[in-house]
Amino acid sequence: MALMVVGGLSACEAPAPANLPFAPSYEGVRTALMEDDLVKFDVAMRGARGPGDVERYAECAAAQYALIRGYGFARHLRTKVEEEAGLWRGDAVYTVSPALPRGVRTIDAEVVTAACAENGIPMV
Repeated sequence: MALMVVGGLSACEAPAPANLPFAPSYEGVRTALMEDDLVKFDVAMRGARGPGDVERYAECAAAQYALIRGYGFARHLRTKVEEEAGLWRGDAVYTVSPALPRGVRTIDAEVVTAACAENGIPMV
């Protein structure tokens, strides 16, 4: 008598996790002034859904930093993101300025800091 098993192994697999709530842990921001208007932000967080969450954390830091320096705007130059063992790190560089800088990746610091506060993303 032959025993036929169809899909037997798939029944043993654990189900995919349901949509888990987003509960990040922001591990801090380190700021380094590279030139008068050029600033580097090193951020770290756990629980990121991907690089975009790390980039937003750095953007929040840049916006708050611009306001602290008395500037209203920042321009994103680059962000490098990496993840290791659940710790996400971002290395972002922005210019800060009192007037809207040229370029397509500019941010209004007041608008961005308000959005960051509303979304519970800490700033500098």
